[in-house]
Amino acid sequence: MEHKRITLFAGHYGSGKTNIAVNYTLALKARRDMVMLADLDIVNPYYRAKDSARELEEKGIRVISSFFANSNVDLPALPQEIYAITDDRRWACVLDVGGDDRGALALGRLVPAIREENDYEMLLVINRFRPLTRDAESVMEVVSEIEAACRLPFTGIVNNSNLGAETTAEDILGSLRYAEEVSRLSGLPIAMTTIEEKLMPALQGKIENLFPMKLQKRPTE
Repeated sequence: MEHKRITLFAGHYGSGKTNIAVNYTLALKARRDMVMLADLDIVNPYYRAKDSARELEEKGIRVISSFFANSNVDLPALPQEIYAITDDRRWACVLDVGGDDRGALALGRLVPAIREENDYEMLLVINRFRPLTRDAESVMEVVSEIEAACRLPFTGIVNNSNLGAETTAEDILGSLRYAEEVSRLSGLPIAMTTIEEKLMPALQGKIENLFPMKLQKRPTE
């Protein structure tokens, strides 16, 4: 898939956006010198891009997150530094957008500049194994909510169907029809199918645009 200057990952709660955003940012750093990851998730989920900040920063990646990341405070507060995403076009930017429409609201203040530059991908992360997005029709409701909240249309789909560390190659292959149905209903192409690195030998050559990943570690208590 073509790498735009700004890549946004959005989707339902628990779809796996953060793990993808972290892995995608690390892969992007191999292609670009100036790379940043912005954690726009203001609804305080269990996984945060902030949890991987040390690893990212050690590799020269700039990390921007809410003042209240990894706290018990749930306020829509983002640092002024967030405007570097649109104001400084030297940076390749990856955005981890919050779950559903509430999280997407935080993106709103950046949308006019993102639209004006028009060098972005907004990727819908889907997971067949999440209870509220088990079918394509349910996913389309999420699409409508997020696009209405942030006023930015999706441009592609990331099939991130998985059962965590228990995921098998058969689970991934079984999710393809689901992803294709979401693609048909939405009119969006499937940009990539994500898998854990250990599944690459079993699936390479069987699925187009595979993106192998390392699972993000659970944050410590």
